[in-house]
Amino acid sequence: MRILITGAAGMVGRKLTERLARDRVLAGKPVLALDLHDIVPPEAPEMPNVAVTAHTGDLAAPGAAAALVASRPDVVFHLAGVVSGEAEANFDLGYRVNLDGTRALFDALREAGHAPRVVFTSSIAVFGAPFPDVIPDEFHPTPLTSYGTQKLIGEALLADYTRRGFFDGVGIRLPTICVRPGKPNKAASGFFSGIIREPLNGLPAVLPVPRSVVHTHASPRSAVNFLIHAAEIDGDRIGPRRNLTMPGVGVSVGEQIEALHRIAGDAVAGLIREEPDPTIWAIVQNWPTRFAANRARELGFVAETSFDEIVRAHIDDELGGKVG
Repeated sequence: MRILITGAAGMVGRKLTERLARDRVLAGKPVLALDLHDIVPPEAPEMPNVAVTAHTGDLAAPGAAAALVASRPDVVFHLAGVVSGEAEANFDLGYRVNLDGTRALFDALREAGHAPRVVFTSSIAVFGAPFPDVIPDEFHPTPLTSYGTQKLIGEALLADYTRRGFFDGVGIRLPTICVRPGKPNKAASGFFSGIIREPLNGLPAVLPVPRSVVHTHASPRSAVNFLIHAAEIDGDRIGPRRNLTMPGVGVSVGEQIEALHRIAGDAVAGLIREEPDPTIWAIVQNWPTRFAANRARELGFVAETSFDEIVRAHIDDELGGKVG
């Protein structure tokens, strides 16, 4: 099996690559070749007897996508994208990467003619306020950000290209992935991870929104599990509605901090300071809160059931199981 990952240098892309390098199998078939692509050089893992190739470049550039899929991958994980805050701040960049790059990849696969499984990472940003307390699968997507709009267009393209038989697509609407390791990025949602990650590293963290803000989260570990399951699931089970809202843990920011307090204590939780940021609040206040995600759960997608589990997953995966 040959696998292509776009956005392979990003956090989720790196963790997916690590998982495939460890498992060396997908959908019951051995991984024989792995192509990794990003705008910056992705790190290629050591996989004896597997052809691992790192590609660097702009997916939206003429001919770039066609060259990338010339090897006819069996599974494509399309993770490449500009994050929410950056897409809102830079209109042209957001549409070039999140829409033009996606369309270029999908068209290249259409022209290649081998109909692979395509897993597309969408986002709960496709939904816009006002929201019910729990958002059902039938809730109408009406994005209120450029990022959400770009992702929704990608979902529509994926469904249509799948309907036409150009490829076999599955779109997964990721909740906010938390706790993200490493340095902060330009996502408007970055503070959700920052208020946990930085204090656990003994560093101060800024909370730019009210503690009452409710949002849905899943760990990086769950995000990778979502991707693997989406690559392996029978498309007939999904049916024509190819874009699925993933499960997650819906909690308030205050409940996030309470979980941190329970697990790491007063001194760690005390490193959070509240500094309202009107720009971030203008984006976040239009974001969805809790999801039913019944279709995804019925199809076997699984996430954490409490925010404590998410914090502990970060401690286990990134901090060697220890705090401080």
